[in-house]
Amino acid sequence: MSQATLNAPSREDFAALLEESFRTSEIHEGSVVKGKVVAIEKDVAVIDIGAKTEGRVALKEFTGPNRDLTLNVGDEVEVYVDRIENALGEAVISRDKARREESWVKLERAFEASERVNGVIFNQVKGGYTVDLDGAVAFLPRSQVDIRPIRDISPLMGVSQPFQILKMDRRRGNIVVSRRTVLEESRAEQRSELVANLEEGQVIEGVVKNITEYGAFVDLGGIDGLLHVTDMAWRRVNHPSEVVTIGQPVQVKIIKINHDTHRISLGIKQLLEDPWEGIAARYPVDTRIKGRVTNITDYGAFVELEPGIEGLIHVSEMSWTKKNVHPGKIISTSQEVEVVILEVDSSKRRISLGLKQTLQNPWEGFAEKHPVGSVIEGEVKNKTEFGLFIGLEGDVDGMVHLSDLDWNRPGEQVIDEFKKGDVVRAQVLDVDVEKERISLGIKQLAGDPFADAGEIRKGQVVTCEILEAKESGLEVKIVDTDLTTFIKRSELARDRDDQRPERFAAGEKVDARVTQFDRKSRRISLSIKALEVAEEKEAIAQYGSTDSGASLGDILGAALKARGDKDEE
Repeated sequence: MSQATLNAPSREDFAALLEESFRTSEIHEGSVVKGKVVAIEKDVAVIDIGAKTEGRVALKEFTGPNRDLTLNVGDEVEVYVDRIENALGEAVISRDKARREESWVKLERAFEASERVNGVIFNQVKGGYTVDLDGAVAFLPRSQVDIRPIRDISPLMGVSQPFQILKMDRRRGNIVVSRRTVLEESRAEQRSELVANLEEGQVIEGVVKNITEYGAFVDLGGIDGLLHVTDMAWRRVNHPSEVVTIGQPVQVKIIKINHDTHRISLGIKQLLEDPWEGIAARYPVDTRIKGRVTNITDYGAFVELEPGIEGLIHVSEMSWTKKNVHPGKIISTSQEVEVVILEVDSSKRRISLGLKQTLQNPWEGFAEKHPVGSVIEGEVKNKTEFGLFIGLEGDVDGMVHLSDLDWNRPGEQVIDEFKKGDVVRAQVLDVDVEKERISLGIKQLAGDPFADAGEIRKGQVVTCEILEAKESGLEVKIVDTDLTTFIKRSELARDRDDQRPERFAAGEKVDARVTQFDRKSRRISLSIKALEVAEEKEAIAQYGSTDSGASLGDILGAALKARGDKDEE
């Protein structure tokens, strides 16, 4: 500017000076201003920020990850003013801080709007990596790098890529970003697009990606579907590896699609003919057929009749006699067995099989060989409170009830005479095939003493042999029969003084009157007292009366004498 101009400035000069004055007043510490490159010296650039104020910025601040700026004299750049003037009279300015300030403003807007930002991974630090977000440095945790853990991150270094800001703290200068969130969102978008193009019932090709205990995951071209083990084949599959291998191309049918969770269920067996179609016609009830045992459980065994068709032999249909035995002790896996078709339910896809039906019912066989009334021999297997169990041929048991042990003695008393392992003879009383019961009797072998007692009737006088004299009475046996009974003490004599059991001895014979005889209830009662009373009445009737003047002794004496004479004749 000339001296003349300074002495007499024009209107334009005044306006320029005024604008420069305003510009100078806008410069303050902590602000970002525009400056012009006026010189480049070695590794620094001299920048005029206005009002004859210049500052120096290292050239390296104009380069960095994903940026390489060629700086020339005359270029305008934005810088951050740390100080307006230092000890040398120069402004302290920074290009990095200017870029960081600018980036923070943009990043805060993106964070509030949940928008993605571009950045470059440029260094590794403890627990993760640092990312340059166009001047602002962010922290990328190791867990947020990818969906799956990555061993080598070098291919991702120095490459501009999108990130999602998870957290920002401007006061502390902290920014946390995630690459994994971006990948998951992109993957979700891709899955949604892929799922939208798929339909249930569609047949599609895929590649087996992974195998688990319950099935296999198949890659359908960017989205995985689950091929469950039950949908791999119509037959029983113990493990998916029996059908598929990792990397194997497979043709599958889409069974179900959940558009909310993007879960896809696949099937292979649905592409094959259903072997259960027309099953009832192929396997009529009562048909005998051979099959292979594929699996044994606590409740039975599964038998494969043909590929894809299995039936169950319930444990109750395995053996006629082995009731509480594990199926594994009767048959084994992979064994070929002959079975009988018991029931076919095509709607529930169930076939009930029987193994014991291929053998003769042992109770039927026993009944044919040993009809009611026949005599058998067997070993005492068990003693219970209600009788004996006898082991019989055909691996069946027969029971002798307490009431069928002895004709005269109570069963509770007689059963103590038997022990396990004793071989006994018994008579077949009844065979119930349906209930699988055989009733036996031991006392029947000795004959029924009541049936062989002849014409014994109530009021009859019988002769008895005393078996044992007890304080309560006499144990006696009727002569010429097998009947035994007990005469109570009160029935031993008419007079109370004579009702003494010690008057009698074992082996003696006495006469008594039958006071009760019932073949159905098997009851017989005898009384010596009743006989004496009857004889007294008879003597009085024949040899005197109460008003004849004869004593009772004379009358009885005469009766006894007459009876003795009759016996002698």
